[in-house]
Amino acid sequence: MKAPGKAPLGALFWAFTRIGLLGFGGGPAMIPLVRQEVVKRHAWLSDEEFADILAIGNTLPGPIATKMPGYIGYRVAGTLGCIVAVGAVIIPMIVAMIALLTAFSRYRDVAWIRGMGQAVVPVVMVMMGQLAWDFLDKSQLVLGWLVSLAMAAAAGVLIYLLGVHPGLVIGGILAAALLRPMPRKAGAS
Repeated sequence: MKAPGKAPLGALFWAFTRIGLLGFGGGPAMIPLVRQEVVKRHAWLSDEEFADILAIGNTLPGPIATKMPGYIGYRVAGTLGCIVAVGAVIIPMIVAMIALLTAFSRYRDVAWIRGMGQAVVPVVMVMMGQLAWDFLDKSQLVLGWLVSLAMAAAAGVLIYLLGVHPGLVIGGILAAALLRPMPRKAGAS
């Protein structure tokens, strides 16, 4: 991983421009794209660092589509990196939104235009499923399958059956992780 302040601004700009151009479906759909760029392609962050940023970003108010690029840009290239990353991700979205909404309002009754909007949903579902599987796989490496599946089931019950806000569930998990005593290393007294 590159040290903070070492990511080239040009690479940062193009990475987040690609995300802004291809991130159909809003912030949650962009998360796998952000991970692909910053973890897989450029190795600016590890999977664990990305997971931490995602967890913290989900607990804070506002759109994840700007929180993650802002923090990642700051983390890898300082204040200017933050500005570049956020600008690079929102400018394509603004231009695309104006162009697509103009076209949509003009051609909204055309069947294939309606079909395009409906076709995006399964693609976003697959991308989110892949991201969830990757995080579950990483979680089982640290916690084991039993604890990971139990936590996923508990979160599902809290969110879907009891109506607890996902931010509160994530905040609770973060608090539990922070309050959990650190295991002592062998040989330490």
